[in-house]
Amino acid sequence: MNIQMINPPTLSKELLILSKNTRHLSNADVWDRICAMSEEEKDAELKYVFGTISSSWEFVNYTFLLQDVTRGFTHQLVRHRAGTAFAQQSMRVTAAESFRYFVPDNLEKDDFHVAIYDATMTNIQDGYNVLLHKGVDIQDARGVLPTNICTNILFGVNLRALSTLMETRLCVRAQGEFQQVALIMREMVKEIHPWAAQALLPICVSKGYCAFSNYEECALKRKYPHLQPVDENLKIDTANDWLKLMEAGYSPQPKQQSII
Repeated sequence: MNIQMINPPTLSKELLILSKNTRHLSNADVWDRICAMSEEEKDAELKYVFGTISSSWEFVNYTFLLQDVTRGFTHQLVRHRAGTAFAQQSMRVTAAESFRYFVPDNLEKDDFHVAIYDATMTNIQDGYNVLLHKGVDIQDARGVLPTNICTNILFGVNLRALSTLMETRLCVRAQGEFQQVALIMREMVKEIHPWAAQALLPICVSKGYCAFSNYEECALKRKYPHLQPVDENLKIDTANDWLKLMEAGYSPQPKQQSII
């Protein structure tokens, strides 16, 4: 696989600070004042940004060109539909007369399995080429192409959506190729925005619970009891207490924030 970040965003730290302080704005020169802050002052503002709701993260956008990834991977990637944009190589109009394919790491541990895998891919390639040479349209012949054929996709994503993606795709349960891509994208973001790393973590680290209650093979679950599913009685008690708060007219009026 080959992954590039296209046109890395600039002034993202300042934009996050501005977006979070917009509701308190009263000064016309606020943007200039934010840009003139020291790095220590900006970091202090970011501590607040990353300690509250993540709506402001949507103002920071990244674009990745993912090459030689599999169609199987992209089938999973495009399920992340909110805050994302995609443009993918077409198998309908582009002939794949000599396609590349991905061999999963688990298969590579056994030469016999790899031999069967490679032979199957060769058979698919031969059959596909025969169909094309017999006049079958590319859009029809593509039906025999394998899930693990390599493809290219342009992926746009804002920081909030990328954070949500990382919560599950950095999990030990994630499919291997997607996890590799997620790790690479995380390192690329960290390189230009080190402060964003705190938003790009598996959900067990970022929020303190496991997203997959039925997955029992995780070593972290065995080590940290708080990652286990919440006791049903505790869930019921929490729900009842929440209802009492709502019925009592609970009002979470925000405290006055400093105005930049």
